[in-house]
Amino acid sequence: MLQKFDVNDRVLGQNMFINDEVQYNLIHRICESKSSNCLKTTDGTMVFAQSEGQNGWLWISKELAYDKKNNLLLELLEILKGSTLPGVTGDPIIVESFAQVYSEANNLQYFPHMTMEAYSCSEVRKPIHVNGELHRATRQNVETVAKFLAGFSDGAYGVMVDPASQIPAAEGLIGTGNLFLWYVDDQPVSMANIAHRSPRHARINAVYTPPVFRKKGYASAIVAELCLFLESEKLEPMLYADLKNPDSNKVYQNIGFVERGKIVDIKFFSR
Repeated sequence: MLQKFDVNDRVLGQNMFINDEVQYNLIHRICESKSSNCLKTTDGTMVFAQSEGQNGWLWISKELAYDKKNNLLLELLEILKGSTLPGVTGDPIIVESFAQVYSEANNLQYFPHMTMEAYSCSEVRKPIHVNGELHRATRQNVETVAKFLAGFSDGAYGVMVDPASQIPAAEGLIGTGNLFLWYVDDQPVSMANIAHRSPRHARINAVYTPPVFRKKGYASAIVAELCLFLESEKLEPMLYADLKNPDSNKVYQNIGFVERGKIVDIKFFSR
């Protein structure tokens, strides 16, 4: 039996989920919104969380037997009948199994859009001999951040956008107080953002260095400094990295991030 829950539910604090929490950290953020569809089994062995119009995130305890996992997928399929699901995200084996039954039931096709590695860092290895210092982004940095966001969109997603179109997003990120820049000689050369804080972790994203400033250790330096900042808050830093980008994965590993599980993002489309 599936039932609704919110971010304060004990299902997100039980050991079964905590064991996979880094891998599924985004579920905390999804469940904070009242408009999200968040479902759990009564015994806490499965969680499904979907922001409106976005992929659903699907977690099933690794302790469950194969046949019980399949039964839960079929139950979820029945619950989601008639709803719109652009895709599903989670452990590669679990979401592949769900994508098969969901696509067959709804006359759809699916494809793996992105595979990510979830990382967490319990001990930071700060890079040495890197020039510069950390600054919190301010309103004076709006145009620079907009350019960085446009570059990030192109590099991470292959989507080219006009930097001017990113000004509202830049203003929003700066307004949170969680966007940081790495400065060298009074010039911003790299960017990173603290996207969200959950009970035990803080998620870093939007890590970007313009091509002209790369290979100088700036991305490593800014992420390492953010990790130290978060450790002072007694939160373990975590992030997701696209496995198609070996350079960024190596940067994170070199400063102490450890692999905590793969996440695949599957999209559905009409036949």
